[in-house]
Amino acid sequence: MQNKDYSPDENQENPLATTPSPATPALAISRRRWLQATGGSGMAAMLGGLGNLFIAPTASAEELGPLTPDRRRYEEYWLRSRCARSHFEERRPPQESNGDEELYDDKRGNFSKCLPHNEFGEVDQAAYQSLRNALASGDPQDFEAIVLAPDAGLGTGRRLANPQAAYAFEMTGIGTHATRIAPPPAFASAAMAAEMAEVYWQALTRDIPFERYESDALVNAAVEDLNRLSVQAGPTESGRVTPRTLFRGSTAGDLVGPYLSQFLWLPIPYGMATIDQRYRFPVADEDFGTDYAEWLALQRGAIPTRALSFDSDTRYIASNRDLGQYVHVDFPFQAFFNAGLIMMGFGVEALAPENPYRDSFTQEGFVTFGVADINHLVTKAADTAMKSAWYQKWLVHRRVRPEVYAGRIENQRRGRDYGLPDELLLSDAVARLVARNGNALLPLAYPEGSPTHPSYPAGHATFSGACATVLKALFNEDYLIDAVQPSADGTGLEAIPSTTELTLGGEINKLAHNIALARDAAGVHYRADGAQGLLAGEQQALGLLQDYSKTYNEDFPGFFLTRFDGTPVQIVDGRIVT
Repeated sequence: MQNKDYSPDENQENPLATTPSPATPALAISRRRWLQATGGSGMAAMLGGLGNLFIAPTASAEELGPLTPDRRRYEEYWLRSRCARSHFEERRPPQESNGDEELYDDKRGNFSKCLPHNEFGEVDQAAYQSLRNALASGDPQDFEAIVLAPDAGLGTGRRLANPQAAYAFEMTGIGTHATRIAPPPAFASAAMAAEMAEVYWQALTRDIPFERYESDALVNAAVEDLNRLSVQAGPTESGRVTPRTLFRGSTAGDLVGPYLSQFLWLPIPYGMATIDQRYRFPVADEDFGTDYAEWLALQRGAIPTRALSFDSDTRYIASNRDLGQYVHVDFPFQAFFNAGLIMMGFGVEALAPENPYRDSFTQEGFVTFGVADINHLVTKAADTAMKSAWYQKWLVHRRVRPEVYAGRIENQRRGRDYGLPDELLLSDAVARLVARNGNALLPLAYPEGSPTHPSYPAGHATFSGACATVLKALFNEDYLIDAVQPSADGTGLEAIPSTTELTLGGEINKLAHNIALARDAAGVHYRADGAQGLLAGEQQALGLLQDYSKTYNEDFPGFFLTRFDGTPVQIVDGRIVT
């Protein structure tokens, strides 16, 4: 295929732009500068310089407003061009992988679900190469030539989840291949062992209500076991995992108040209806994939033979089993779309202080800076982030899922050496599973186990990072919420003591981690999948906000928000200012 040069024409400059001052980057061209520049009599001559692309305005085209239709067309063209060029000129280093695929001939550290596997769950090398060939070429016909297991494929079993989405382009923001995240921990590393130990304990404690973490004996056993490892995967206090930090996210807001974000409990105003967030959940103590034959069939793409059983009554989310089911059947952006609706119901004070309609005597926001704009940006951010996640998953990392890593642990226990750390094989988590199930396979919350796409980064985490970033830009992060929590039986909500102050920003961050880490609790992801996925989504959302910051007519000082690492940023006129 012939390579094409898509570089912008360096000689093409905006005829309307004034020479920037040293304090104003050349790419920061505000809408108001456009309006001032397009009012002169030289417009027709300028349009003529672009050949037949633009037609000079005629008297019949006049409209009420600062621009004629043809001038508007030119402005739109140049705005989009300059936004694209600004992202093009952001040179980024190559995205690195952890090197596992090159290190191991048997591809022990890489995703291969639905492909043929031997009795140890090791992928057939020719089949894996057919996947690699398709990913390398990008040819749709090569994807139809991928060798699947006899139990997988159309008409028989499961199929690969949308690998060609890895090549999709996006029309706004930094580009779907521009995100940069840290490589996942290497297959045989202590960091990987710590992440797997955490996933094991999330499975073992899946039915324990979050409110009982401080007093529960099994939770405290988890804390002690995780602290014996050389690396701790999650947040700590004075260097140690505690019941208060166990399975939580890493931001300050994650450690304040209940484990769950308020946005997973509060009623959702939804048009003429109000959605009550009580649901039917799977019954306790029902897990999947703990029989070796069942586990191996799942790796070969077989349709599961068992299904979930559900409680008869509805209640609020109270445990990781409940939360895991929420993220089993949700759609991308669902929790954040709901959160936006809830926050809009709080009133004008919950909107970002920079919202130009908070103090307007004559206008209110709707299509811009109101419900339509907020809903659009949240959903748009999710879509952009998912395309970025699919690039990372399929074209870079192809990280093995936890259920397969647990199979490697079980087979190493039986004498097949994968070089896994002894501290994990000798952990209390593995000992408890062997005592209970006769093996070290990971108890899965879903009958089908993991999705049929690679683990890193988590799709749920990536869209969570993007949606949360947009919400923090559009709402007042310091706004205080009247906090609630479920009653003891889970059927009602009760107020939390007023000494606990929960902010919108903290609860948005908590929601992002709840959605991301719930996939770990279900047994389909590790912590790094979530943590780095959130950062990938954040990068995509910041790029989206950069472009949209240049599109508003209102007097608008830009978007202000706090990143997941605590850094405050301003996004104004297409630039990120820290």
